[in-house]
Amino acid sequence: MSQYQRLLLIIDPTLRQYPAQHAMALARASGASLHILALVPAIKGLWMLEERDRLQLREDCLRPHHDWLNEQTAPLHGRGITVTTQLAWAEDMEKDIIDYVTDMQPDLLIKQIRHESAFKRAIFTPLDWQLLRHCQVPVYLVGSSRHVLPRKVVAAVEVTDTTPADNTLNERIIQQASSLALQCDAELHLLYACTISAAYLADYDGLTLAELTKALGRDLKKAFLALADQFGVPSDRRHFIEGHPIAVLNEFSHDHQMDVIVMGKVQSRGLGKLLGSTTEHILYQAPCSILAV
Repeated sequence: MSQYQRLLLIIDPTLRQYPAQHAMALARASGASLHILALVPAIKGLWMLEERDRLQLREDCLRPHHDWLNEQTAPLHGRGITVTTQLAWAEDMEKDIIDYVTDMQPDLLIKQIRHESAFKRAIFTPLDWQLLRHCQVPVYLVGSSRHVLPRKVVAAVEVTDTTPADNTLNERIIQQASSLALQCDAELHLLYACTISAAYLADYDGLTLAELTKALGRDLKKAFLALADQFGVPSDRRHFIEGHPIAVLNEFSHDHQMDVIVMGKVQSRGLGKLLGSTTEHILYQAPCSILAV
């Protein structure tokens, strides 16, 4: 049985572009239903108008988007997939999406990556980051993938921590990636970007720095291989690479022509909340889509 029964595609019709082909391809491959929710950002200051004028202006603003949505989605019907659409006015984009996810409980939220400048990210938290931090279901952010249906999927895991919660997240990442690859008849790869820092080296007493680095590297690789064995990942699709995670993932995706990176999404706090996580920053660098678990 497919892990996907209900897919939710979020679009902003004011942008006049959306990843319908990716969502349709996944719905067809998994047999899931697809609901397309088009959210139109509310006009600032509309509350100052009289109620009748406010409602009329809102209706006038929504009408062209409604016509466009019907025109765009008409070809999607009659293809053996259940497709429904909805157009709504969004006073608070993040809250409205989260509320809708809570009510609908889809198996996957799909949205196109919206690239924001570093300057804008420093002032405002991008919507994509907000969804990664607060959405209760896996978030599939569609980037410049070469194929509408993935052909190569890589699960990016973290094996430096050994607590049950971290192991559970690794398992969820691999399970999501494995299921996606199986449904799409894609290759499944497993990757760990190994960064050995002073924080980890402090656990090893009585050794030189070189010996510490080598010892920890062996331990991490052993844990990584054990994880790969657990899920039956072929030896030629296991990638233990030293380097910073963002740089490693970016280069690996380019060199191996990955279509989707499956990663864990974390609750950022303190300075990390301001700067963003690895998953959040890779959105603007990787040449593919991101599935955050």
